[in-house]
Amino acid sequence: MKKRRVPAKTAMVGLLMAPVAALAQQTEAQAPAAPPPGPATQPAPGTTPNQPTPNQPTMAPVTVTGTRPSDDFAPPPASIQRLGGEVRDIPQSITIINKALMQSQGATSFQSAIRNVPGLTLGAAEGGTIGNNINLNGFSARTDLYLDGMRDRGQYYRDIFAYEQVEILMGPSSMLFGRGSTGGVINQVLKKPSLARAVEFGAAATTNGLTRFTADVNTPVDTDAAARVNMMFQRGKASTRDLTDVMDFGFSPSLKFGIGGPTEITLTGLLLHNHDKADYGFPSYNGYLLQPPRNNNYGLNDDYTDTDTVMLNTTVDHKFNKNLSLRNQTQFLYTGSNIRQTSGSAVGVLNNAGVFTPTLFGPQDASALYIRQISRDRRIDDFTVTNQTELNAKFDTGPFSHNLLAGFEIDYDSYRNQGLTRTGRCNNVVQAAGIVGCVPTGFTTANSNALGQTYGNLATGEAWAFAPYINDTIQVLPEVKLVGGVRFDSYWAQIGNSINLANTAGSTATPYMQQQINFVSVRAGALYQPDKVQTYYFSYSTSFNPSLEQLVSTTGSTAPLPPEQNEAFEVGAKYDLFNGGLSLNGALFQITKQNARTQNADGTYSAQGTVQVKGARAGIAGRITPEWQVWGGYTLLDARITNGIGVNTTGMIPLNTPRDSMTLWTTYTFDKVWEIGGGPTYQGLRYANNTNTVIVPDYIRLDATAAYRQDKYDVRLNVFNLTNAYYFEQVMASDGGRGVPGSGLTAMLSLNYRM
Repeated sequence: MKKRRVPAKTAMVGLLMAPVAALAQQTEAQAPAAPPPGPATQPAPGTTPNQPTPNQPTMAPVTVTGTRPSDDFAPPPASIQRLGGEVRDIPQSITIINKALMQSQGATSFQSAIRNVPGLTLGAAEGGTIGNNINLNGFSARTDLYLDGMRDRGQYYRDIFAYEQVEILMGPSSMLFGRGSTGGVINQVLKKPSLARAVEFGAAATTNGLTRFTADVNTPVDTDAAARVNMMFQRGKASTRDLTDVMDFGFSPSLKFGIGGPTEITLTGLLLHNHDKADYGFPSYNGYLLQPPRNNNYGLNDDYTDTDTVMLNTTVDHKFNKNLSLRNQTQFLYTGSNIRQTSGSAVGVLNNAGVFTPTLFGPQDASALYIRQISRDRRIDDFTVTNQTELNAKFDTGPFSHNLLAGFEIDYDSYRNQGLTRTGRCNNVVQAAGIVGCVPTGFTTANSNALGQTYGNLATGEAWAFAPYINDTIQVLPEVKLVGGVRFDSYWAQIGNSINLANTAGSTATPYMQQQINFVSVRAGALYQPDKVQTYYFSYSTSFNPSLEQLVSTTGSTAPLPPEQNEAFEVGAKYDLFNGGLSLNGALFQITKQNARTQNADGTYSAQGTVQVKGARAGIAGRITPEWQVWGGYTLLDARITNGIGVNTTGMIPLNTPRDSMTLWTTYTFDKVWEIGGGPTYQGLRYANNTNTVIVPDYIRLDATAAYRQDKYDVRLNVFNLTNAYYFEQVMASDGGRGVPGSGLTAMLSLNYRM
């Protein structure tokens, strides 16, 4: 009877995701793999390998028809023990994008890997920030990115060349991760060395002119040690849009000692250089994002965003015995950026004297309008040093079993942002400081600009954080687990701005500010697991956001604002079908942010806002048959600003938060080596600002793939945006609301070769 309930509870998921789950565990069953060094289990006397011993229970055989289907889309265990290991034991929604799914979808960047996650929306460069800007469940996740469980707060464009998987935990999680995490956190997991020798080379080319090369080399260096190196180089146009050329390279070495022993030491590095052009998209007109020819770009062809990222990580894992282990992890992360970028900031008209007048509304056809261009130049230095120690203990107290996690974290952040401006002419009329020029809406500027730069504001900041925490998972009955945790964060930060050092009345730039916050975050949950297939859970969690969390502030006040406080309730179900080959999940949740920072009419801020998001989500990942594999999900977000976070925002929908979003990706393997697949991504209507005066239309994007797979190599064709839909992929609030169009129809041919 219990099995009959599963499809009833997940009917919507099954209908949404029907086409994608066939190609994963066949690879392990058929592709030859080199056994790791060390002792191996020997067959019992009188038997041949892979045959059961006489007393060994047997299962009905499964016939696999393909010789090299794709790897499995089903979620692997979470990579860091704070999350709880197996997905079914985590009382929150979690989405895991593994390497197999990224390869199948043709993902080549962090943004392309996560853009299909329902409930996640993309922002873009705006204000004083660059790099990957993300919203989760209607809330900014700008500082909620992690790298191997350590905070990754640098402003840079991430690449997936060294990723094993990406883990997206939905909902407030300050008890596990500290400050931030209102809508959730995103953890990027790097590839680690193993004792199995493996070499893989990749090459890809797109119809836009982008070429990309990758290498992944893993080799044992001793009986208990191994080294791994991942490399990447790419050059060309990243999109059909003009002025989106990139030249990037990455290098990620790692060493692991003591593999399989009581003490394992892992050394990991990541070096990434980006020479890109940030895309600021189009401003708004008449209540909608401007829609000139999609590939137009209002920057200049000598714009650039040069970013260098260095990450160094040391992890020591020691097992005292099977029930007691200790981990210490230290990470250094530096990001330096030199940025000379131009963007369109406003739509307007030119009079006969060449004077530009901005206009948000008007009867003019968009093609008769002009775009005012401004400089967004800056130099940013950002680094973080974090040390984290965690003790994990398993023990019993009477009839109860415990899995206890106790930890301590210390963190230091430093930030420096030197603003720069360029000033030019519009129709030969000298403009105000920072305005570079103007251009008709129907044309890409695509010319160089030799204007000199003038120094502007120098923003600096630093912060220290200390946090002990403890979490316990208690098995109170064979079917019931209780989860509870508490964390105490002590956060100190100071910021400064070189402009307005005299603290002139009426100025919104704060010359200096310091903040000390002590905050307690909690986590509680219950899991009911009647068998290995079903899990039902309830959870409650909290988080906080200091006003100086991003080490920037223009509050116009000499005193910092109190922290934003967030809480979430979630109830859900998870099902692991077909021996764990197919995962289904669904949840209802509510997230509320109190003390939300509110912008006043004079440009200053106060802590008076409230934002609430009620939602539902469902997901599927894994195999339906040995040949048919599926991954997808649906999220509904009923989001409201219940108490204004700006002028005229009460009752409005938070920016960049669609009510409905859905994705589906499916592949099928036939005739042993051929694979075909694809699916849609739907994003509902959104707004580009919190006043809801700029509409971003909904869209459906269709992608497809076909592959020929052999033991030694795969040849894959990915086609993105099959219908050449004109849609806006990234949305941001600056300049009243802007959006960046997604790329037009593009094809990518890739080759992966294994030695």
